[in-house]
Amino acid sequence: MAYKLTVDGEVLDQAGDLDAIEFLVGHQNIIPGLESQLAGMKVGDSKAVVVDAEGGYGTVDEDAIEVLGLDEFSNGVVPEVGLELEMRDEKGEARYATVVEVSDKDAKLDFNHPLAGKDLHFDVKIVKLREPTEEELSHGHVHSHGGHNH
Repeated sequence: MAYKLTVDGEVLDQAGDLDAIEFLVGHQNIIPGLESQLAGMKVGDSKAVVVDAEGGYGTVDEDAIEVLGLDEFSNGVVPEVGLELEMRDEKGEARYATVVEVSDKDAKLDFNHPLAGKDLHFDVKIVKLREPTEEELSHGHVHSHGGHNH
């Protein structure tokens, strides 16, 4: 699938015919709100699809906004508004946050996905359809052949 993703009038991501993404239908390889709109499309078909926040990256969760003291930032990181950080939670799992506010003693971090609460505008084109292999079906995702995703 070739596609272009536009959010708030800005192109955030795109892939043409040669670097089109492959995904396995029905296995949540792509956001559900987009996949449901692709049903029945054939090779060469193009479509403009708008996926609302619910079908995309979810709505903004106010509980995912936290305030950290400046002394809690490691390695001398100086938080600035707009800075994207990778943090570790109590379990050691990576969590991504964007600094949304900074004062002289603390910083407010937003752990929501950057596209949470946004409508996603996709222009999609089906460039190829094929049956998945049994291995792909058992693994739930596409396997690239020869290092290229064609």
